[in-house]
Amino acid sequence: MCRWAAYLGKPIFLEDIVSAPSHSLIAQSHCAQQAKTATNGDGFGVAWYGEREEPGLYRDILPAWSDPNLLNLCRQVRSRLFLAHVRASTVGATSRDNCHPFACGRWAFMHNGQIGDFAAIRRTLENSLPDTLYASRHGTTDSELLFLLMLDEGLDSDPLGATERAVARVIAAAERAGIEPHIRLTAALSDGTALHAVRYATDRFAPTLYLSESANGRSLVSEPLDGNGPAWQPVPSDSFVTIGSKGVTVSAFAPRTQRLPIAV
Repeated sequence: MCRWAAYLGKPIFLEDIVSAPSHSLIAQSHCAQQAKTATNGDGFGVAWYGEREEPGLYRDILPAWSDPNLLNLCRQVRSRLFLAHVRASTVGATSRDNCHPFACGRWAFMHNGQIGDFAAIRRTLENSLPDTLYASRHGTTDSELLFLLMLDEGLDSDPLGATERAVARVIAAAERAGIEPHIRLTAALSDGTALHAVRYATDRFAPTLYLSESANGRSLVSEPLDGNGPAWQPVPSDSFVTIGSKGVTVSAFAPRTQRLPIAV
């Protein structure tokens, strides 16, 4: 399983989340505490929003703890909105194209989890993409393909609905193939304005997700950056979080049923 962190608020240096905290994302790359494996050394990436509509993107196949360029970039780049990820590979080779976050136009996306029996339904799902989005597929991961399915389902206008429909599409493909659907999904995504996250699983083992608010802004993380204090609130499973100009909203995430608002 991977680890990730995302931030929206007043501009801060990337190092304030990626490298400086006691349990920073780089620390989690070699000593994660709430994942199946403690080591997430199959590459890393950061996507950040600045003066342009589309995000900046830096990814590499080195372990995050061993790349001095990442440390230097995080010390120098300040952003109001960014996503950062360290990878433990489950599907796809260790390559830059398979490192998260993924970007397409103004959207950035990163994922912790997996689509079970992906090889058996990959071709069906890829064939369902329109040519324009299929041409945007550069890697081989289930995560990138899910992101493109979300774009195909109307991510620009309806982030929650598009994510639900994309997951439902994966479930339907598995069922048509005679496979028990198995999805574990904790993901973050942004269009440069709002920050969204989803926590969901077809079983009861959804990957962890926490929300925190500070004087500067709000963070969503796979696990707390500085211990398990009261500042870090766990996000319930089967939830979709949106952080925007009006604050935080949490809605039920239900790929097959009518969605209802839930309390945090």
